Amino acid sequence: MHINVTYNSFVALGDSFTEGMSDGLPDGSYRGWADLLAARLAARTEGFRYANLAVRGKLIRQIADEQVDTAASMDADLVALVGGLNDTLRPKCDVDEVCALLEQSVQRLAPSCRQLVLMRSPIRRGPVATRFLPRMEQLFRSVDELAARHGAVVVDLYGAGVLGDPRMWADDRLHLNAEGHRRVAEAVWQALGHLPGHDWTEPLPAALPLGWATRRGADLRFTREHLVPWIGRRLTGRSSGDGLPPKRAELLPYEL
Repeated sequence: MHINVTYNSFVALGDSFTEGMSDGLPDGSYRGWADLLAARLAARTEGFRYANLAVRGKLIRQIADEQVDTAASMDADLVALVGGLNDTLRPKCDVDEVCALLEQSVQRLAPSCRQLVLMRSPIRRGPVATRFLPRMEQLFRSVDELAARHGAVVVDLYGAGVLGDPRMWADDRLHLNAEGHRRVAEAVWQALGHLPGHDWTEPLPAALPLGWATRRGADLRFTREHLVPWIGRRLTGRSSGDGLPPKRAELLPYEL
């Protein structure tokens, strides 16, 4: 069933996924699913306003402390909250605490908007996901339970096989590429009751298997350019988002 709902404003909260990494633009900035969704919503509503409070690297406590009250005070029609996955990738993670902080955030945000959107985040298939999968699935069960209690819409990206395809991910293996973000925007669009623009779950064409040398070279580049710096930040307590402001801190008219 399709619902013709008009939203006059949209606020997005979260980490690098909501900031838009790694859907890069020519000027070096990032676009991402939230910007794509905002553009489609703005095309339907004159004076549409959009804020994106996301900052890369943020953990759920930081999102709860730094973004939730700000978002709730904006009284936006539509709010999207995605967080907690960064926590599950840490060596030490209290998933019960992560879920509790998510619950506090939902309790604050749900009454402040007409529609709250939560997500079961996409996961790239591979050994990292396999290792941390029990934590992730506990988080996703919490998302489902919170949505049922608070009338939120859940967008199930984890359950979509196509978003586990490595070809949907950037070279860092942590962030979706442009095609991945395009599909997420479409998934949210449809979950909100709008007519489909395309089938976001459609699998990619079959790919020829890569040779050993090609795979080995890609693994070495990934380790040198992405994995080692990531480990370095973890060991020193730093984050890729340290010192960065929110992507779009104010709820302002969105220029198409």
